[in-house]
Amino acid sequence: MVIAAGILTVFFAVELGTALAINSIALLADAGHMLTDLVAMFMGLTAVLLAKRGSTSPSRTYGWHRAEVFTAVANAVLLMGVACFILYEAVERLGGAPEVPGVPMIVVALAGLLANAVVVMLLRSQSKDSLAVKGAYMEVIADTVGSIGVLIAGIVTVTTRWPYADVVVAVFVALWVLPRAIALARAALRILSESSPSHIDVDELRAALCAVEGVSEVHDLHVWTLVPGKDMVTAHLTSNRDSARVLDDARAVLAARGLDHATVQVEPPDAAADCECESQNR
Repeated sequence: MVIAAGILTVFFAVELGTALAINSIALLADAGHMLTDLVAMFMGLTAVLLAKRGSTSPSRTYGWHRAEVFTAVANAVLLMGVACFILYEAVERLGGAPEVPGVPMIVVALAGLLANAVVVMLLRSQSKDSLAVKGAYMEVIADTVGSIGVLIAGIVTVTTRWPYADVVVAVFVALWVLPRAIALARAALRILSESSPSHIDVDELRAALCAVEGVSEVHDLHVWTLVPGKDMVTAHLTSNRDSARVLDDARAVLAARGLDHATVQVEPPDAAADCECESQNR
């Protein structure tokens, strides 16, 4: 990831400098997207390092896992800002698009494709084992679309001299970035608000816990996400069966749904409850 971040940093500087030199809004849009790639890369790298180091502070019992989520919010805001700026600039140029040389666009786009290809090869194997790396990997894959768009705009400019090819590609890249930024922000805010994960049916989970042999009641059931890929759950189960067996069966139910980080408390039948299981499940 460090090598990949170095490659992207060098290319971002080249692309931004070329965009400003030839006044290409398409290159500027792709450079903005490249900037978000860098943010995602450093976010993933920071998340991996912090998660590995953990925390020795008693006031931070979950360590630094949430650092990834806070950085994701910042990344989403940056993405939306870049997209809105590019759209604004594109609208401003509709009345009279400046002449943009196509050859530099083609050269930089090809260099961008090469840089993205190298980064993809560096990250592909590790993206299967780390969600943080996978996020950065997907950002680079998406940025390849922008480089292809710039390449097309350069070719159209060279062959047809159509002045609006640069503007059209810029709008395309901005519209490509914007919904992804909104989706990233929604996912991060869902985690920060401690909503239940979208892939977990809490009612179905409650019913499955109720179906555990000997369980008569399930209450104080809470499911939330600490960071992407790390879902948490707490539950209180009322049972007159051996607590160790109930605990093992309940953990098996949770593990089958990917909820490995679970805190389950087994209580005697006279404990207060919020939910009674149906008699057929007792």
